[in-house]
Amino acid sequence: MKEKHKNINGVYCNSNSWEALEIKVSKLNPSKIFILVDENTREHCLPLFLNKNRYNSDFEILEISSGELNKNIETCLKLWNQLSDKVADRNSLIINLGGGVITDMGGFVASTFKRGIAFINIPTTLLSMVDASIGGKNGVDLGMLKNQIGIIRNPEMVLIDTGFLKTLANHQITSGYAEMLKHGLIHSTKYWNEVKAINETNIEKLEDLLWKSVLIKNEVITEDPFEKGIRKTLNYGHTLGHAIESYCLKNTNTKTLLHGEAVAIGMILATYISNKLIDFPEETLNEINYHILKKFPRTTFDDSAVNEIISLLKYDKKNDKGKVLFVLLKDIGLPEINCEVPNKLIIKAFEYYKNYK
Repeated sequence: MKEKHKNINGVYCNSNSWEALEIKVSKLNPSKIFILVDENTREHCLPLFLNKNRYNSDFEILEISSGELNKNIETCLKLWNQLSDKVADRNSLIINLGGGVITDMGGFVASTFKRGIAFINIPTTLLSMVDASIGGKNGVDLGMLKNQIGIIRNPEMVLIDTGFLKTLANHQITSGYAEMLKHGLIHSTKYWNEVKAINETNIEKLEDLLWKSVLIKNEVITEDPFEKGIRKTLNYGHTLGHAIESYCLKNTNTKTLLHGEAVAIGMILATYISNKLIDFPEETLNEINYHILKKFPRTTFDDSAVNEIISLLKYDKKNDKGKVLFVLLKDIGLPEINCEVPNKLIIKAFEYYKNYK
């Protein structure tokens, strides 16, 4: 690790993170502390948390079932009732220990219980470390539609310990790696070249680039906390990626994709569209396809699936006055927001993805 201390705007990474947690909890002086987990993080991550924390406190465990299918209001209702039954008050604290589902939903539950109680995010997946746990986006899905209900409210702090990544299967780490590739595409050729060259499953070598991704996201959300402009660039690949993810969740005969796997497809599609609409360089398009397809196996979508995915675009949160708006790229590091894309070109992008060699 090149830097002794890695922290910015309440996000702490590795060396001084547990000390920062101790100081933060001491300052908050909560009446009760609740740890939100799913069955996986309870088994694999809670022991590390309990071993690392250096203050004496009794914890109440809140457990939900894992997976995007459980990221809904029904699960929130169960959690609100559990908090009420356990006599949580406005000075209580929720620590969200898990991946993006846990941090998204835990932040939403905390932000709405008794009009808002404190919460801390401890992400345990690469996806949540570089993306989901940072920036204050909290919420749940509406049916199969991604993140339709929510609020922007920052946690008291985010604690990143890459030791949690050792509890993950490689495909889970690769899913998070898609968000790092996205950061490279929207930020700079320099970071893109760095991130595309790494073996993302080598945890020891991953940390410095992980932190660079945190800094890139922090730079964007600091300038535009409520997504009125530049923060939209963080959605590169997500307009179609979210629609693909929702389609796969909805159709039981289709393989469910992890968030990063769907976004990886979305980035290929968006980069092809960028090439056709705003002259993104074709040579760079091929380079991007090569690196993404090397990491993410191709998924097949027939004509019916493509049409259904396109129909889901009307629910995208960036839409304005009935228009579906994309983030596209003029080149690596040169994103353009609020781009309209005709459906015929989206269909061609899927054909391109299917036939690309």
